[in-house]
Amino acid sequence: MAILYNEAYKPHDAAFERAWQKYKPDAAFGIANMHRATFDEVKKSRDFAGRRWDELPDDRDLAIEAEAWYLHDLAEQLPPTWHGSLSKDELLALGYNTGASNMLAFARGATPGSQAQSYLNRLHTNRAKAGKAVGG
Repeated sequence: MAILYNEAYKPHDAAFERAWQKYKPDAAFGIANMHRATFDEVKKSRDFAGRRWDELPDDRDLAIEAEAWYLHDLAEQLPPTWHGSLSKDELLALGYNTGASNMLAFARGATPGSQAQSYLNRLHTNRAKAGKAVGG
């Protein structure tokens, strides 16, 4: 949920997202801001395998399900132990934001750059809001 709040930096209106796509074809879609290649990879062998990436702006449930499965897939790639002070949740958030290869680099001890650190800072801020939203 905190990642959803992190991804809430742009309006999530289906018409706006489609209009924006005309100017920036590689932009992400849906409330979880998922890119086409990520969605196409995540949906394989899942119950939404027949769905299309361009449905994400209209279907928040699909966007959240795809986000959850992507985080699951990222978690499967984490080594059993890692270097540095980042928690599993932080590594997964960075993986969601920067991709699996960067997540693994952070797990090997790479220091997050300013953009990745900013994403982590927002994640930390959004944890309390996320906890309230899910009743925790």
